[in-house]
Amino acid sequence: MKIKQILIAICCAVGILGSSAMASEIKVIASVAFKDAYLAMVPDFEKTTGHKVNTLWLPTVEIMSRLKAGETTDLVIMAGSGIDELIRLGKLQKDLRQTYVKSGIGIGMQKGSVKPDLSTAEAVKTALLNAKSVAYSTGPSGVYLVSLFEKMGITAQLAPKLKVIQGEPVGAVVQRGEAEIGLQQVPEILAVPAIDFVGPLPAEIQSITVFAFGVHEKVNDLAATKAWMKTLQSDAALAPIKKYGLDPAW
Repeated sequence: MKIKQILIAICCAVGILGSSAMASEIKVIASVAFKDAYLAMVPDFEKTTGHKVNTLWLPTVEIMSRLKAGETTDLVIMAGSGIDELIRLGKLQKDLRQTYVKSGIGIGMQKGSVKPDLSTAEAVKTALLNAKSVAYSTGPSGVYLVSLFEKMGITAQLAPKLKVIQGEPVGAVVQRGEAEIGLQQVPEILAVPAIDFVGPLPAEIQSITVFAFGVHEKVNDLAATKAWMKTLQSDAALAPIKKYGLDPAW
């Protein structure tokens, strides 16, 4: 009887070691626009698969800089235009590029503040000119906004009161009272509940960013990385994606 128990214990130990050996650490470098929706999916995935998801959240410009300089990872998630550039540079695998989520640009202001009319392009222009200070990020939304201000003919007028934010949500700057109006991807505005989400830019001047997956040329465990990508594009992911102002793009 004792021998049988010992054999069972050995088999269990071997099984545990075997499953542990199959588990991988999936290294991800990602922009922060979809962070809250993404993080909602991590615990169940890790519990179900045994894999560990290790995500480094960085501004778009820093992601590009690091990857161009030779930093390796398993998965990169950022604006599709950035993924495409890294593919052209040979950093990511072309055949494994997949779209993930899409987001428009939203506007945030301090809680309880008087909200201006933002229903039309002209109304937004007026609100920006009347604001004491305006903050935006260095990400895809910020790149677009620079061109929008130029198109509206208000770049010179806005210049003294513009704040370009990197390394933290624009909403955090608005919350501290360092900017009257903040513009960033909608989910990033929603991620700071201490401010008011006024709404998205009107359709006539809206810009939609599509975020995509890029698998690194030196991916460590391709099967595990693909499993994480599949989870992020699953039916279970739809609820957190929509909760944080995103839309699926797959």
